[in-house]
Amino acid sequence: MSNAKEIAAYLISQFQEAGDPLDNLKLQKLLYYVQGWHLALLDKPAFGERLEAWVHGPVQPATYGEYKHYRWNPITDEVQRPKLDGELSELIKEVLDAYGGETGYELELRTHHEPPWLEARGGIPDDQESNAVISQASMKEYFKSLAGGG
Repeated sequence: MSNAKEIAAYLISQFQEAGDPLDNLKLQKLLYYVQGWHLALLDKPAFGERLEAWVHGPVQPATYGEYKHYRWNPITDEVQRPKLDGELSELIKEVLDAYGGETGYELELRTHHEPPWLEARGGIPDDQESNAVISQASMKEYFKSLAGGG
């Protein structure tokens, strides 16, 4: 299993190589989609670190902290693309094909309508801070339903 930091570096390097630098908001949502689809399709997590249901959608706190100094600006750190296993890198490619063209804000709005984020927040207002954990079980169930397997 990889860790969230490695997957984040992989995502950042992909966008930088394409000449379309990634901001932290979009990075966080892409980590969520990688984790959700990995759980649904491969029946195991892509990374072990938790995702939390923050105001602006799902966030992996440690990777958010790593890049928070960029605020809403593109991440310009020079990042070496880590070597990920073929199964994971193929899944990331599929996630980027599906979600990579959307802005961070569009992805945020999307996640606000999805059960894993909604369930983790437990009905608290969208603008109220929370660090509630988004369960892997809810992600797996939701993404399996999208794939037609649940």
